[in-house]
Amino acid sequence: MDDINIKACIEAVLFAIGGAVEEGRLLAALSDEDNQMSKGEFRKIIDELKDDYQNEDRGIRLIELDGKYQLCTKNEYYDVLAKIVNMPKKHVLTDVLLETLSIIAYKQPVTRAEIEKIRGVSCSHAVNRLIEYNLVTEVGRLDAPGHPILFGTTDDFLRSFGIESMDELPDISPDKIEDFRRQAEEEAGIEVTT
Repeated sequence: MDDINIKACIEAVLFAIGGAVEEGRLLAALSDEDNQMSKGEFRKIIDELKDDYQNEDRGIRLIELDGKYQLCTKNEYYDVLAKIVNMPKKHVLTDVLLETLSIIAYKQPVTRAEIEKIRGVSCSHAVNRLIEYNLVTEVGRLDAPGHPILFGTTDDFLRSFGIESMDELPDISPDKIEDFRRQAEEEAGIEVTT
């Protein structure tokens, strides 16, 4: 390998690993049976890489940490990086997630089995995703065989939907309930008694 390829190899390894990599591991990765790289050659290439990053207008630098090497952000770009890191993640709520979340919000505390009975399909993925988004949490266990988990909404749910308490959830009018019942009957081909 020529110097440019070795520099590229070092850069690729350090970027992919993310953390600090020991000098010995880098040397082993860069050497093969026919070509053993000496520590002196390695240090020369590392110093050149450090200079490349320092002299060029780049956002990263190569640092040495007790015989280990790592690519990291230059200090002068900390403010920009902090803005990105501190940005709240935007979660996408699909129709399935919204349907599951609304069941939990209106029926809480509720078990997976109760949610699945209402939805008519498995809800494990949807509930897990809502837990991951911190909109739903485990609020206890039902005193029944198997002690199923009871789910409820979180404070993040309230914040996300701009309400202060569950009392602010809109009421479902009797007309809407009748419409839902009629739609369910048509879709399932059965009669639902209330």
